[in-house]
Amino acid sequence: MSNDATGATNARSTGADAGNLGYLALGLTLLAYGLLSTGVLKGTGIGDAAHLAHVVGGITLFVAGLWQLRGGDGFTGTAFTSLGAFWATWSVTGGASKNAAGLFLLLWALLALSLTAAGWGAGLFSRAVYGLFTLSLILSAIAAFGNYSGLAKFAGWVAAVSGLAAWYWATSRLSNGAWGRIALPVK
Repeated sequence: MSNDATGATNARSTGADAGNLGYLALGLTLLAYGLLSTGVLKGTGIGDAAHLAHVVGGITLFVAGLWQLRGGDGFTGTAFTSLGAFWATWSVTGGASKNAAGLFLLLWALLALSLTAAGWGAGLFSRAVYGLFTLSLILSAIAAFGNYSGLAKFAGWVAAVSGLAAWYWATSRLSNGAWGRIALPVK
């Protein structure tokens, strides 16, 4: 056997999976985006999450998505690469008009809705992460179109809860796999 064939086979057979990395990156990015947009932290705003969104949300999710696609996981590969593109783009759209920002969020809500529908059978955490993210984007779009700061803050809380669900999901998968038993329950 050639080294190329052996290396390619071994990479797939070792179970190398970037799913946990992707869900940790998604969770942390949603938590930062959500909490910073609520105004709960004095002197911060949604713009403060831009760098984190670009590096953790954009780059890390995109790379994790490519890894998943290479490993044959079409759903998480598609989810992570597209969400990586979302966060990278969002991080550089700070000067957009309210209508452009609203349209941007609404279009990405359609992607999140597609992910919600596609991942519905994967269990409670998949529905929670993608469903709450969809809701957050829809509420954020409405808030952007109408300049409703209260609704934008509520959308931030919804995003933060979605981020907590993604973070817990990845943490439980990592812990349960590392400990060889169910340490944190996941359905």
